[in-house]
Amino acid sequence: MSEQQQFDVIVIGAGPAGYHAAIRAAQLGMKTACIDAALGKDGKPALGGTCLRVGCIPSKALLDSSRQFWNLQHLFGEHGISAKDAKIDVGTMIGRKDKIVKQFTGGIAMLFKANKVTPYYGFGTLHPGNIVKVKQHDGSEIELKGTNVILAAGSDSIELPFAKFDNEYIVDNVGALDFTAVPKHLGVIGAGVIGLELGSVWKRLGSEVTILEALPDFLAAADAEVAKTAAKEFKKQGLDIRLGAKVSKCEVKKKEVHVTYTDSEGEKTIVVDKLLVSVGRRAASKGLLADGTGVKLDQRGVIEVDEHCHTGVDGVWAVGDCVRGPMLAHKGFEEGIAVAELIAGLPGHVNYGTIPWVIYTEPEIAWVGKTEQELKADGTPYKTGSFPFAAIGRAVAMGEPAGFVKVIAHAETDRVLGLHLVGVGVSELVHEGVLTMEFSGSADDLARICHAHPTLSEAIHDAAMAVDKRAIHKAN
Repeated sequence: MSEQQQFDVIVIGAGPAGYHAAIRAAQLGMKTACIDAALGKDGKPALGGTCLRVGCIPSKALLDSSRQFWNLQHLFGEHGISAKDAKIDVGTMIGRKDKIVKQFTGGIAMLFKANKVTPYYGFGTLHPGNIVKVKQHDGSEIELKGTNVILAAGSDSIELPFAKFDNEYIVDNVGALDFTAVPKHLGVIGAGVIGLELGSVWKRLGSEVTILEALPDFLAAADAEVAKTAAKEFKKQGLDIRLGAKVSKCEVKKKEVHVTYTDSEGEKTIVVDKLLVSVGRRAASKGLLADGTGVKLDQRGVIEVDEHCHTGVDGVWAVGDCVRGPMLAHKGFEEGIAVAELIAGLPGHVNYGTIPWVIYTEPEIAWVGKTEQELKADGTPYKTGSFPFAAIGRAVAMGEPAGFVKVIAHAETDRVLGLHLVGVGVSELVHEGVLTMEFSGSADDLARICHAHPTLSEAIHDAAMAVDKRAIHKAN
């Protein structure tokens, strides 16, 4: 083992939370190292975590490719644009996705170099005394000592005991990003973000898609009206979403997967070419902690931290998917930056009440803040205003009239408590709600902001006006 290297900050994990923490710490003048074990498809180190390599970025690349193909077949005709015998070259599409991934993972390496962050490629384990041992890919081991250590290990796909990943017929999100051909019939267990997004990709490209969801309600975390509208649009597109469907057995027979599930009508079986298991993710804390560190894990393997992401062990912090809260890349971004600033003596902070959620389907689904069902359960008095995209000139001109915007405000103070959207481009529009809530703004504040015409953002303006029944383009 080589001589121990000393750092002000050592970050284990170079995903969204980790690389943000490392770069911000280095910007603040601290000697910083970042450790990551991931390899790309070419077998070389690839920074950026699940998000950049096999999550957010590659899935959006495929979503955009499939959207172009779907629109060519189903939407362009309305514009007077026609094409005969449209075909999809899956290999080219996957190649484009891989090129984008390589661009961004390489970009993190360049940012590390520019900010003087020292990268180490291998698996890092925290030992007592803030010592981190790194088992490198060549089998050698190095030892680092940090005044502060930030654990940013990320998360892994949850594997079901009766549906083990074989990376050919039964896959997780990684496998579903790399199919070499469009499955004739794709089965999906789980109607969450990953299941809906990747199910949408392959449906648009021609696959029959059946999604089995154990819960009785569709998108229970979203506003009920938004979920209802989204489900209606997905049904129009041909996505077969079966609720209350509890899968009990998956067997691969003759290059097909036989999936047995039970719903209100009894036991049923479907046969699919590929099966995507997307039932959630778990903290990737296995092997992260040696004995005696004092860092605590809960029953699910999540690292226990306080409101400032501190573990209770001097100089040890944890951020991102491996701690409490939503497993969202942007939540990890903010935690990583906040912890780096706290270490430097600055007032780092994350407002968990204004973290936006987005599902990148067609139509998109987005929200920030409380849903109506949550406010009812809390007993909070509230009022709402909504406005349909079908009454927005820009949306109709785009041929994308589905969906609506809902503003929820406190019945007494008018303070915005939530913004809920389903429709075209709402992944961008939701940030009007984030900004308004961050500055404790009211529905009236939103209603009095001039929005350009014609734009999709006018739906937010009219929804805010509708809160007090003064929308111009809608009967109140």
